[in-house]
Amino acid sequence: MPLDADLSALAAGQHRDPFSVLGPHLRDDGRVVIRAMRPDASRIDVWLVGADRAEPMTRLTDSGLFEAVVAGPEIPDYRLRITFWSGHALDVDDPYRYGRVLTDYDLYLLGEGTHYRAYEKLGAHRVTVGSVSGVHFAVWAPSAQRVSVVGDFNGWDGRIHPMRLFPLAGVWEIFIPNLPDGERYKFEIRTTAGHLLKKSDPYGFAFEHPPQTASVVRDISGYAWQDAEWMQARETMGGWMDRPMSIYEVHLGSWARVPDEGERVLTYRELADRLIPYVKDMGFTHIELMPVMEHPFTGSWGYQVIGFYAPTSRYGSPEEFKYFVDACHRAGIGVILDWVPGHFPKDEHGLARFDGTALYEHADPRQGEQRDWGTLVFNYGRSEVRTFLLSNALFWLQEYHIDGLRVDAVASMLYLDYSRREGEWIPNKYGGRENLEAIEFLRALNSLTHGQCPGTITAAEESTSFPGVTRPAHLGGLGFTYKWNMGWMHDLIEYTHVDPVHRRWHHTLLTFSMLYNYSENFILPFSHDEVVHGKGPMLDKMAGDRWQQHATLRTLYGFMMGHPGKKLLFMGSEFGQSREWNHDRSLDWHLLAEPAHAGMQRYVRQVNAFLATEPALHEADFDGRGFRWIDCSDNENSVVSLMRTARDPHDFVVMVFNFTPVPRYEYRIGVPEPGYYAELMNSDAAIYGGSDVGNSGGVNAEAVDTHGFDYSIPLTLPPLGCLLLKKR
Repeated sequence: MPLDADLSALAAGQHRDPFSVLGPHLRDDGRVVIRAMRPDASRIDVWLVGADRAEPMTRLTDSGLFEAVVAGPEIPDYRLRITFWSGHALDVDDPYRYGRVLTDYDLYLLGEGTHYRAYEKLGAHRVTVGSVSGVHFAVWAPSAQRVSVVGDFNGWDGRIHPMRLFPLAGVWEIFIPNLPDGERYKFEIRTTAGHLLKKSDPYGFAFEHPPQTASVVRDISGYAWQDAEWMQARETMGGWMDRPMSIYEVHLGSWARVPDEGERVLTYRELADRLIPYVKDMGFTHIELMPVMEHPFTGSWGYQVIGFYAPTSRYGSPEEFKYFVDACHRAGIGVILDWVPGHFPKDEHGLARFDGTALYEHADPRQGEQRDWGTLVFNYGRSEVRTFLLSNALFWLQEYHIDGLRVDAVASMLYLDYSRREGEWIPNKYGGRENLEAIEFLRALNSLTHGQCPGTITAAEESTSFPGVTRPAHLGGLGFTYKWNMGWMHDLIEYTHVDPVHRRWHHTLLTFSMLYNYSENFILPFSHDEVVHGKGPMLDKMAGDRWQQHATLRTLYGFMMGHPGKKLLFMGSEFGQSREWNHDRSLDWHLLAEPAHAGMQRYVRQVNAFLATEPALHEADFDGRGFRWIDCSDNENSVVSLMRTARDPHDFVVMVFNFTPVPRYEYRIGVPEPGYYAELMNSDAAIYGGSDVGNSGGVNAEAVDTHGFDYSIPLTLPPLGCLLLKKR
């Protein structure tokens, strides 16, 4: 018999080693004692499969502990025939007759922080033990007094399925036979203070539809991918460094909705049918999804994640999200995910104080809390936390075939004093403000993803002057493929917001970025952050009346095309959305009935086409030989001109930008070679909504020294216009 203390602990749901009491145990007399804890049972019989007979169990306690003694000396194959108080009966396989599933090596790697496929061991997984199929549950909760799996299958009663503890690793596990897919579950955790917590699975592959918060048992291994050609080619793409890259940033819930069904959001399959053809038609090379990991609060836009391993159920199942990614690849579109390893929300069912202690976060709020966002900061110095995050990065790249991760809020990770006043932060061991553990984590992230998933990219949303963000980790950098050029974005928006008559005094806002352009590998973003929180849409940021706003925005997009770096544009900005983005509404697609907005969309489509077809505009984005100012000093006229060159020095294009509403006639710029310079694109063309001021298709170069060149071309510069020219 177990000790009275064991019985009391089981009855109270406090026993840390339930397998020592429950299930089958050999007695000294050669017989086998079988115990089961079922508070919901009025009677339990042990059905001996080989003998084809039942042995009644004796109720030992009022709390529902039953016991039966059967013949030995070997443990028989048996089932528990449970008769519930309602009179309903059910045969179940006893989880406590099964041994451990996790190996010592698994536990060692989890504790060391090097189990980079931890998602295959922790969480809920369909496995076969012997000849029996079931679900193996495992969770890290080292300070818990007891952990149980609870769900509809046990009436959410934590006394029925308490888990086995591996004390040195702090990991709990249980195998529940014959449990089907689709079961809702959580982990019930009893803290050392005696509080009961019901937590969603940190490694859960699926969740209920928000605002419900349970995890869902889901086997996601059965999807048949059809993108083998894309995945093989991805390994040779070199992170797209010398390829055209124009990214369309999307919030799936508000790109488009179904008005006839109460503004219902589109599903992953509907998005595959509608979004992908649109992106393909517009000439974008990639879709960047704002976070699709499960998040309870829609208004966080996905940046306050609970289910790091689960695509949100708002738009469909995990398999349907795989279908969406698969369809992107088959259409030749890459997929980048916004990834949030910097912080997580305080929701009671999430990671916050997961086992009653600061487990995933720091205990000290000066390190563990991000007050601006009301969130908690990951403890990057803890090996199990690094395992959780590094495995998560690989999970999306490998399991969901994602092509890249845009890492959110990197600056908040790098600096211990980020958005904190004096006395609200703790210096590092050298007395500095750099978060040394986060820096090492980011280096490990980039080394791991680039090494194990060649051809994938990582992009840092990093707004400071931290050095070497895109320098390789082995050379002392952080190792990202790209960094968002936030300074360029803010400078250009500030410049175009200034009235044209005053732009001469702000000319350096146009040119300053080239002073540091080759210090990092930059993406030039006009992202969702610029069209929310009262900032208004991109169109409203432009100075002047509506015609001037459209013209200036087209020229701004042209300048982005000509500036070295990869490109990113938030949805709606491509047709001049005239209302600030709202995550609860569709984009204003009806605006395309207006010529100005249809012209803007047509223009962006053409910009993307030239990015793709002109090597000079993408081959040497990160090589100083690929860019040259022709004239960057004409602040009096607010005009700049530049030349972009491909790897072949004779393959070049010339671009000129007039940021005033005044046409310039006989405006001469230098060019390197004689010949006819065709006007490939004019942002002022009538088909884009402009006034059709231009150069009648092109101009001939003349032997007139200008801007350090032996030849020059006299141009008519359209008002608030952009010209793209190439020698024929």
